[in-house]
Parts: sequence; C-alpha cells; structure tokens
Amino acid sequence: MTSTPASLHAQVASTAEAIIESGAISPNGHGNLSLRLPGTAEMLYCTAPTLKNVTADQIARISLEGVVLEGDVPPINRAVIDMHTAIYNDLPEAGCVIHTHAPYATAFAVARRPIECWIEALAMFGLADGVPLAAYGPRGSAQAVANIRAAIKGGAPAVLLANHGILVFHRTPEQAVNVLGIVEEAARDAINAIALGGPIAVEPELRAAALQRAAAFGIVPAS
Repeated sequence: MTSTPASLHAQVASTAEAIIESGAISPNGHGNLSLRLPGTAEMLYCTAPTLKNVTADQIARISLEGVVLEGDVPPINRAVIDMHTAIYNDLPEAGCVIHTHAPYATAFAVARRPIECWIEALAMFGLADGVPLAAYGPRGSAQAVANIRAAIKGGAPAVLLANHGILVFHRTPEQAVNVLGIVEEAARDAINAIALGGPIAVEPELRAAALQRAAAFGIVPAS
C-alpha cells in the first residue's frame, strides 16, 4: 500500500477550509469532500464529522469502486462514498466533489425546486440552465445515486439533492468551491427577491453573451 503524498492531504484540508470560509455550509460545518488522485482510479475522501479544522488523519484513500485503501471511514461517512465515486466514474474531467447543506441552496432542495439562472455568475460558470434537482432517495442509497446521475446529464457542475443539500463538482477544488459559493449566492438572492415580487431569470438568449463577455476578459476560460 502506497502512502499518499502529504501535499495532497494538505490540499484536502485547505479545500475544507475554503468551503468554511465561503459560508456555503451549515453552521456546524457538516459536509463531505473528495479529490480525485491524479493518474489513478482513486480519491482522497474527508472522513471528519465537520469540515472545520480537518486534519491528515481524517482523510482516507478510496478506490473509485468504493474500496477503502487507507484510513478509517466512520459509517456515517461511508454511507455517501458512492455519491462521490459516481461523479468521478461518470465525469472523467471531475477532480473535486463537494457536498454541503448550504442554507439557502438547501432551502430550494427542501422545497424541491431547482435554482434558475437568476444571477449572471451562473451563466458565466457553467450553470446557464440553472441548478437541477435530483429526486429524493435515502442518504447514500442506490436510488439516491441513480437520481443524481440522472440529474447531472445536462452538464451542470452542481445538483440539488431533494430534502438534503447540494452536490458540486469541477475540474479543480478552487473551481468547485467557487461554483458552490455562486449557487449559494443565487439561492440567497432569489429568496431575498421574493419581497420584491420574486426573482427573474436572465433571458436565455443573453446567457451565452454573459459567458462570452466573461471569457473575453479572462474571468472564465474560453471554451
């Protein structure tokens, strides 16, 4: 068994810290996080009960078949491993998966309502069609994983989990954390906009223009 480089453990811990700093997480810091190990069919998976102050001994190495190769994984964390491996197996470009109970995004998940493209940033960062909703399935169950897989076929790098929370995935941890924050912002702004008559989505024909404008200024990579 080969030990994982300390630098990759440090990247998991720093990503957890970035998630906490983003505010797109419940006050207790509950959530889970994984990083694909480059050039392998494995991932590093955070096993801590909270994403606050993650340490190296709270990170496990797991195959994308769900086999624990290094580290101890408590039952509550083991239950959702398949949620992570499904993303990596279905999306070879994904390098990081994050799950939290971000308060505003989770409000939409609890209401079983997708998030529409209410803020320009969603169009700029791969969510021009908003954030889809995966139908409810018991935590970590085969049904829950199948529902997630069905919901992400549209290509969005985030999905709401009905009555649960949000799942975000992207090429790098930095991009994943960024998308998580953008989705939470869109959900918050929509809820605040209800007092003014409700949120209004960006016109479909202008969403591509927002992305092109961002790419022209190097805000997002040109496709």
